[in-house]
Amino acid sequence: MNSDVEVTKNWLEPIVEAFKNNAEVAIMQPKLLDYKQKDYFEYAGAAGGFIDKFGYPYCRGRIFNTLEKDEGQYNDTHSIFWASGACLFVRSYVFKELNGFDESFFAHMEEIDLCWRAKNLGYKIIYTGRSQVYHVGGATLANSNPKKTFLNFRNSLFALVKNAKGNVLFLVFIRLVLDGVAGIKFLVEFKFLHFLAILKAHFSFYKHIFGLFKKRKTITNKIKYYNKTSIVWLYFVNKKKVL
Repeated sequence: MNSDVEVTKNWLEPIVEAFKNNAEVAIMQPKLLDYKQKDYFEYAGAAGGFIDKFGYPYCRGRIFNTLEKDEGQYNDTHSIFWASGACLFVRSYVFKELNGFDESFFAHMEEIDLCWRAKNLGYKIIYTGRSQVYHVGGATLANSNPKKTFLNFRNSLFALVKNAKGNVLFLVFIRLVLDGVAGIKFLVEFKFLHFLAILKAHFSFYKHIFGLFKKRKTITNKIKYYNKTSIVWLYFVNKKKVL
């Protein structure tokens, strides 16, 4: 749990109960609300995370920078793809089996990589809305910091190459195109340092790509890792802000 998380009364009991009643569950996340606007979901994890086919992360309750108001729509217990590192619970034996977090990520998205590896081994990850905490967010790096942009883009590619099934080089090519569009958007918005951060992210990724391929494991789990082909298309083209 991050140091900028405030817990609520009796927040831990639903987590413990869910683990006791679901032996197949390895990782879990509570409802993550914004400390500054307590009736809105928080960016880092909201109501549980997913990724699209090209490795872009999104959440129930948060797609890119659009945050939903908490109106009880996610008070359920639901299977998710990744749990937020802001407040994440993982069984100790699973964490040891996965050899913990990958230190090459440094910060940001290391929990997505951890959860993806767990999924590839057949473990279940859930969100429970019966427990909620408040997250300040941006304690490590603010959204306005280009270093955050660098880590988010680079580490997303790290996780994709390490864990995705199928032809990952094709996925990397698509990401090159889509990330390039994101870079142009930053230029249009006069955010030149963020544009440079995307370039640096790709150069850093290509520098490490052979090492990332060595980390790939034989994936026996046949479950599809994504339920949306392109969250970028849905959000920016179809203007779908809520799933």
